[in-house]
This record gives sequence, structure tokens and C-alpha cells, in this order.
Amino acid sequence: MTIALIDYGAGNLHSVHNALKAAGAADVAVTADPGAVLRADRIVLPGVGAFGACAAGLRAIPGMVEALDARVRRAGAPFLGVCVGMQLMADTGEELGTHPGLGWVSGTVRAIAPAPGIRVPHMGWNDVVPTLSHPLIEPGQAYFLHSFAFTGDAVLATTDHGGPVTAAIGRDNMIGVQFHPEKSQRYGIALMERFLAWHP
Repeated sequence: MTIALIDYGAGNLHSVHNALKAAGAADVAVTADPGAVLRADRIVLPGVGAFGACAAGLRAIPGMVEALDARVRRAGAPFLGVCVGMQLMADTGEELGTHPGLGWVSGTVRAIAPAPGIRVPHMGWNDVVPTLSHPLIEPGQAYFLHSFAFTGDAVLATTDHGGPVTAAIGRDNMIGVQFHPEKSQRYGIALMERFLAWHP
């Protein structure tokens, strides 16, 4: 089973790669090759930084968005988006302007509103509370680091940071998590184990 871990200059690739290996993945290809994506059994899209810069980095690789669309949306390969990789599943992101996402899940990524006693960025350990039943999402604690959050459809879990904040989204063969599984110790490794065994 080949896992394509997308390298588009915007991911914590080393840590995500190590977490996938710790979860039991034998063949993880860190790749910017759309052909490798088309051949992969499962696909992971990481992401750290601003939405617009990450979206631009992904689109700067000729054929990558088309390969992702073909392999994930049309062929049904299991997909995991992590942090900004999850946010890119949305229609648009509003960080430093409005930028188009992949449009896989209807919604927008907006700034977390500051409030008394609420720090932005949302950083540190927090509860993951499932809102819908999903084989990959279980209650527990995960590590978050973000200033923008998804609002829209297909929310699978939330966390509390001055009110509900989206922690996971997904539909069909696609799932995204706002938290960092690679920094979430046993909870994060267990999520990746379930992803590797998932047959949506």
C-alpha cells in the first residue's frame, strides 16, 4: 500500500512522515509528482502557514490539483488533510485576502474571533468532540495550532475555544483534521492507524 505525502513546500513533512511510519505505513512517498499521486493507494495533504500561500504552492505544481481531483474525487482513494491541508478542502479561505480552495467540502476558512480570555492563535491541547459518527474520529485530546477555522458543511468534530471550533470535516472518502496528529502523541497515531485501515 503506497501513501503519497504531498510535498508542495507548505507541510511539516518530516513529522507527518514519521507519524505515518509509526502508525504502520510501510511505503510512504514524499512527492511533488502528480503521477505518483495518481498511482497512490492513499493520499495525505499536510499544511502549515497561510491558506493563500499554501493554495498557491499546491497550484504551482503542474497537474497536481488535477491529479488530486482524479485520484481522490473520481477514483475514491482515501484522503487525509492535516491542518491547512484540511482547510484547503474548503471553497475559500479568508487569510490575507480571499483565496480559492479545492472546493471539496462546502465552506469557508475564517479568522477565529478574539474574545475576552480567548487567545489567538488557538494553541495547545484541547478536546476533540465528535458531532457525527465516523470511523476515523474518536473523542480525545489533540494538539492544535491555528488562527483560522473552517465554517461550513460536513463537520465531524469540534473543539471548544470560546465556542465550538471545527476540529474535523469529511465526506465520502475524504477527511480533514484541524489538529496535528503528528504532534498529538497516542491519539494522533491511533487516528493514522485508523486512516491506514480505512475502506470508505
